[in-house]
Amino acid sequence: MLICPADPDDAAPIAAIYAHHVLHGTASFDTEPPDADYWRTKIVDIIDRGWPFLVVKVNGAVVGYAYATQFRDRPAYAETCENSIYIAPLYSGRGLGSALMAALLPAASKAGFRQMIAVVGGGEPASIALHEKFGFKTTGRMHNVGRKFGRLLDTVYLQRGLDNQA
Repeated sequence: MLICPADPDDAAPIAAIYAHHVLHGTASFDTEPPDADYWRTKIVDIIDRGWPFLVVKVNGAVVGYAYATQFRDRPAYAETCENSIYIAPLYSGRGLGSALMAALLPAASKAGFRQMIAVVGGGEPASIALHEKFGFKTTGRMHNVGRKFGRLLDTVYLQRGLDNQA
């Protein structure tokens, strides 16, 4: 396993990983997966802003990714980020999400973020457990705000400080 910064050439496997979650899960409220060109642009934009976008590779293949972006566009949110972590389905449950989170937290702090927010679509238990393992606390739940696969879904918000910030 190798965790390293994403490269625009990683866009195709990232698109495939995300597409699986869009089409089969509720962690993302997207209903149509974006293509590799979208991801190539997103990777470049995040890197150009100095924010972390990481991939985890097994035997040279991208099998997961994580990134942190400013939580909202308004200037007062400049020190608060939102994370995203996705793992290829064949590699879930192997600790790769934890490895990515362990690398993402200090990278986000180094990028100047002081707080990290997780927005967990569908209240996915595995995602909540991952975040709680790393000290995130649930700060809110929005009930029935999404609809996917014929179900109404909640969104759970979790938060933690970076660099021991409250």
